[in-house]
Amino acid sequence: MTAQHPDAVDFTLAPADNERLANLCGQFDENLRQVERRLGVEIENRGHRFRIIGDDEAASVATDVIRALYDHTARELIGAENVHLQLRTAEAEAADALGPDDGAQGEAGVEASSPEGVTIRTRKGMIRGRGPNQRAYLESIQRHDLNFGVGPAGTGKTYLAVACAVEALQQDRVQRLVLVRPAVEAGERLGFLPGDLAQKVDPYLRPLYDALFEMLGFERVNKLIGRNVIEVAPLAYMRGRTLNGAFIILDEAQNTTVEQMKMFLTRLGFGSTAVVTGDVTQIDLPPGKTSGLRDAVDVLHEVNGVSFTFFNAHDVVRHDLVQRIVRAYDRREDDTAGH
Repeated sequence: MTAQHPDAVDFTLAPADNERLANLCGQFDENLRQVERRLGVEIENRGHRFRIIGDDEAASVATDVIRALYDHTARELIGAENVHLQLRTAEAEAADALGPDDGAQGEAGVEASSPEGVTIRTRKGMIRGRGPNQRAYLESIQRHDLNFGVGPAGTGKTYLAVACAVEALQQDRVQRLVLVRPAVEAGERLGFLPGDLAQKVDPYLRPLYDALFEMLGFERVNKLIGRNVIEVAPLAYMRGRTLNGAFIILDEAQNTTVEQMKMFLTRLGFGSTAVVTGDVTQIDLPPGKTSGLRDAVDVLHEVNGVSFTFFNAHDVVRHDLVQRIVRAYDRREDDTAGH
């Protein structure tokens, strides 16, 4: 039951459960305070009866967030990360209701999102896109053989691509996963690395391993790697190959050269899907080298069968501070370009 007042929204959470209520509120009501700070509202509650005081839009978003978090308390412990992600989802849905996001594009610039979005099923559980750009990204991967996800860190580009790859493998739509990264150091010179090939490239490919371990489990990933069902390799080892029946992910693609990008894209075989992810604001190539990702966006933007999804700071799903950091750097770059 929800009642609307001139400056407040009143509602009652059901079913009444004191343990779930304590889980929702957090220690010293820290979860509620996080919602207040983020949305600029005031939250009052007596038991399961809540009042949200603030402007209409913020109060409505806060109501949706609290209701959704209370649903989650039935199956998990609520913490700051859960609150942050739910806030991001609610804010994105509210923005989506006002109009389409210019960042999300499918083939030839066609909008590729729906209210429900694609649901990915993995060992971790159900994974859905948070916000219109993530939903469009997942739908594009389902519909196209070659997909680009371009945007800042923390927008879920790699994680969602790995989730799609794992689901495709589990449903036997592909026979193997090939996860690729250029072995470029982020402004450092690490020198000679000891060990065999796997040990040498492991530091560069760790983010891909982490996503796989989370979705499939450590033992299963190692078994699949041992059977060559999952292959994690540096980009240099792709030359001369044709990849049929595979789901291929090229991560950190901003650090490819134009020649490397062309080489990678021409590896695509029959029955395969490729996803290319990268952030063109974090290029670690030597001075004078053009990023293969930047070049591919220019060259392929009108090619049928290729999709592009462009993320921005609004899509960041990590700590809220990451979103503010990305926006600060964007502002600085805009100011520099203006001068």
